[in-house]
Amino acid sequence: MATAVIMPKQGQSVETCIVTKWFKKKGESVSVGDILFSYETDKATFDLESPADGILLDVFFGDGAEVPVLVNVAVIGKSGEATDSFNPEQTNLTARKASSVSNPHKVTFTAEIQDLKNVPSSPDSKIRISPRARRLAGDKGLNYNNLQGSGPNGRIITSDIEKILSGAAIITKSVHTTGVEYTEQPLSNVRKLIAKAMHASLQNSAQLTHHMSADVRHLLEVRQKIKSELSSDTTKQDITLNDMVCWCVIRALEKFPEANSHFLDDRIKIFHKVHLGIAVDTPRGLMVPSIKNASDMDLVKLSKELKSVAEACRKGSISPELIQSTAATFTVSNLGSHGVEMFTPVINLPQAGILGVCTIINRPANMGNDIFGFVPYIGLSLTYDHRAIDGGPATMFLKEIKEQIEAFRY
Repeated sequence: MATAVIMPKQGQSVETCIVTKWFKKKGESVSVGDILFSYETDKATFDLESPADGILLDVFFGDGAEVPVLVNVAVIGKSGEATDSFNPEQTNLTARKASSVSNPHKVTFTAEIQDLKNVPSSPDSKIRISPRARRLAGDKGLNYNNLQGSGPNGRIITSDIEKILSGAAIITKSVHTTGVEYTEQPLSNVRKLIAKAMHASLQNSAQLTHHMSADVRHLLEVRQKIKSELSSDTTKQDITLNDMVCWCVIRALEKFPEANSHFLDDRIKIFHKVHLGIAVDTPRGLMVPSIKNASDMDLVKLSKELKSVAEACRKGSISPELIQSTAATFTVSNLGSHGVEMFTPVINLPQAGILGVCTIINRPANMGNDIFGFVPYIGLSLTYDHRAIDGGPATMFLKEIKEQIEAFRY
């Protein structure tokens, strides 16, 4: 009996995935565990393994196709087995015919959409559109030349075409004139998600930011020692200043567990383990993966995990479960490498706080016996949800981070 290859559902918010590359061709023999194709969501890339032994009898979506989750992508079986019953296009056609019979007076398009029909679509190769969306537009005679897509990099996806056909959206025309003062670009799915999350965070919480600085002479001494060991091959792990700061944050969270929490409107969930979120800038936008049970790790293990999740985010292979806002209990965002002296990070709700790590600045300080010199200080910006934490405890928590940094030894 033939076996369907189904597009998995990666996370609750994922509705469609894009097939990026097939590794097996129609008619080839496959075995359980063979990688059939790779696919991507709006944030991550995955490989799909064969669920059965047999022959790849049919492939219903090619490279670049946008496929709804839990829909048949291909079918595996024995030579000669029928595949029509697995084809999602055939299933949809049957459903549409049944719907037409049960409701013969149904109106498919609005008057505005009718004006867009029978207009040939330009074969302009610069227009980014998924094959499935192109087929749907072609079937309905819809001109998509001026449609702003909502997929990755402005790609037109099936839902964009469906919105036009249902009247839920209109085509936005681009005006190309000499000396135009601006250009417009559609928001990617990632940017839309980030925008929605940031707006909701500020709209639905009482956020306040405290700023403080910490003497980082000990951290810089340790960093210099590690760099020397790396050059002499006596150590294999490159522990950065950010790794050390994260280590200090975890130690402070253990002393102030109310900051290691989720505010859930009518209750506060305080966690016994620190699941540290780390803000990562990627070509697709900001991601905040979680390092589970970070409080159980030594500094070397923590450093490895920080680098691992950051690299997975940049490659697009991070697990969707790890980038949910509920996956982390507290987040660290470091803009110090960009020279930012002070900023106000936005909380990743329902977390109760986030620490912004700023650049290091040399400031005059009393070195003892009324002798003044310049001391390197790192800026720390703590944003907390005042609904969950009062100003006093928040200040004490930030001071504990400062003291952990100043007392750091390795």
